[in-house]
Amino acid sequence: MNLRCTREPLLAALQTAAVVVPTRSTRPVLTNVKLDVDGSTAVLSATDLEIGIRTEIEGVETTAAGSVLLPSGRLMAIVRESPPGTTFEIESDGNATVVKAARSQFRLPAEDPVEFPSVVTFPADACFELSTPLVRELVRRTVFATDNESSRYALGGVLLELTDATVVAVGTDGRRLAKMEGPSSIQGGELPATQPIVPARAMQLIERSLGDAETPVKLAVQGSDVLIHTGHTTISARLVEGRFPRWRDVFPDRPDAVRVKVVAGPLLSAVRQAAIVTSEQSKGVDFGFESGQLVLA
Repeated sequence: MNLRCTREPLLAALQTAAVVVPTRSTRPVLTNVKLDVDGSTAVLSATDLEIGIRTEIEGVETTAAGSVLLPSGRLMAIVRESPPGTTFEIESDGNATVVKAARSQFRLPAEDPVEFPSVVTFPADACFELSTPLVRELVRRTVFATDNESSRYALGGVLLELTDATVVAVGTDGRRLAKMEGPSSIQGGELPATQPIVPARAMQLIERSLGDAETPVKLAVQGSDVLIHTGHTTISARLVEGRFPRWRDVFPDRPDAVRVKVVAGPLLSAVRQAAIVTSEQSKGVDFGFESGQLVLA
């Protein structure tokens, strides 16, 4: 296996993949990243068995295909401490891996890549498609309301209700609830409506992987996994098991329900000021609705 690439795309791929690499594990092989070289493409993979990431390294040159496991922490340190613009050459003969730069050379142990768990690839058939700005807002406006510590596992994820026209994202910890919706579409065929519960951590990783690009985000449900593809990265995660609360019951659906519109900025400022005088024993803020105004106390 032989690969040549510059520091910046290699470091970007490592930083993307390394977020799921466990620092300690009963399976030491998981502390590695897997590098697959085939033709003119190179893909880094990492997993902690709950979440997996595959990300393509841009601008590579290859002369020999193959796969190799590399210690994530050491490789990250080697690349990060090198000067900007450094060109790396990575070679492996199955017994050891050599990482070469202009003025340095590192010899790393080579483990059998067959021992590394497979990371699911994004399916080539139909999938849901969402805009990048929408996905970013869906994550920011729902994940904060989830609860990873609850014995009700479903509360540790975000419910996504997906159809061929809309997506509704809901997060709740049983006391508060956040909901946002937006447009969606289906590409590559037909799909039935689906309602996966995506782990909150996976949703946060999705937001981190979006970057500055505005390319559409593709989403597919495959068995017990949800897969999200954006740019050069695919994230796979096990769906959260359990029944999500009947969140629609929280919102009154009757003609006499009272709806109040307020401007977000002044409301946030008022809540923060009122919260100054709350205590650990009494964190509540009273909302008093009067004609034309809202009083917080």
